[in-house]
Amino acid sequence: MIKKLKRLATALGCLTLLAAAPVHAQDLKLGALYPLSGGLALLGDESFRGTQMAIDERNAAGGINGKKIVLVKADAVDANQAVGEARRLTSVEDVSAIFGSYASGISAAATQVTELAGVPYFELGAVADTITSRGFKYVFRSNATAKSFAERSVESVVKVIAPMMKVDPKSLKIAIIYEDGPYGTLVGGFQKEEAKRLGLNVVESQPYSAKSVDLSSLVLRLKGANADVVLQTSYQNDTLLFFRQSASAGYKPKAVIGAGGGYSLQETAQALGASVEGVFNVDFPQINMKDSGAPGLKDFVTAYEKKFGTQPRSGHSLVNYVGAKAFLDILAQAKSTDKDKIREAVLAYRKPVGASAAGWGFQFADNGQNQFASTNLMQWQGGKLVTVYPEAVSTVKPITLK
Repeated sequence: MIKKLKRLATALGCLTLLAAAPVHAQDLKLGALYPLSGGLALLGDESFRGTQMAIDERNAAGGINGKKIVLVKADAVDANQAVGEARRLTSVEDVSAIFGSYASGISAAATQVTELAGVPYFELGAVADTITSRGFKYVFRSNATAKSFAERSVESVVKVIAPMMKVDPKSLKIAIIYEDGPYGTLVGGFQKEEAKRLGLNVVESQPYSAKSVDLSSLVLRLKGANADVVLQTSYQNDTLLFFRQSASAGYKPKAVIGAGGGYSLQETAQALGASVEGVFNVDFPQINMKDSGAPGLKDFVTAYEKKFGTQPRSGHSLVNYVGAKAFLDILAQAKSTDKDKIREAVLAYRKPVGASAAGWGFQFADNGQNQFASTNLMQWQGGKLVTVYPEAVSTVKPITLK
């Protein structure tokens, strides 16, 4: 009798597993690799929030071709951890694709693993141009690159800053400073090239470590060169350090233009207080822009506030949301998790400029880069980061630095 009960229990257990299998088979596992702890955690988490919102929205609408999307999180604080987590996602978790990752160093490392594994990687926020210039077939990026940041910042000196000051752009003394990682080095390098092409006067060009606790010697160099305009590519801590030590040294340039990173954060503005008023920032589209060319922007902000109880902390959540939505559409159109079918669907995907909540369109080059992604010039005014250029998306006029 006991043996019969055991056999029955075993049979029932097998039937239960067989019955449950189709449910699990309908899940589509996707990875999400971001710096969720450590020094990059704030923007890493903000980026992840946008991706999660896109997944939740898609699941509420029925998933992808009837499959529920299961998002597997991975925390990568640096390149070494990015390699380890990418291996876990591709081999242990067996995900069909991976979203990431905000930081260029993390993305560059993770994508080497995913390319070898034949797993598509959807980059939604890292800006290093090199990510999509290595000949990889299965790395695709929705966002604008470092070159776009650099060109927009230099263009802003010519078309916004100089006219606002009523001076010839070539009369301005420009300083280019940047953190010495992939992000800063690339943006700073492109800024120097563009400034030289336009015949602008760059009086200082200096890299520094984002982990530095003292930028006083750098500040004194800029003060000694009497730099009118500072272009800084930085994260949050080095942004704060530069402003505080500039104030201590009595150095106040006529204009400061950040390149995303720390310049985009509400927390940065709160920490700097009145000194952030009038500071410019070139970055991904933010929520304070003209929404006539960004359908869905208001709905995104409403959904974010409902989910997190606050407004978005930067535009990173918006562009990750927009990019993730596009790649989810692409996965649906591919109707397969085969890497080559996904690549084919990416290259065939088309959306005109002004078709998304970021104002971006989508058209991917053969190297996987979205050619319709762009950056805008913002300015801190009254505690808010508002869009001032280009005019098609601007909501207010720029003001002089106080």
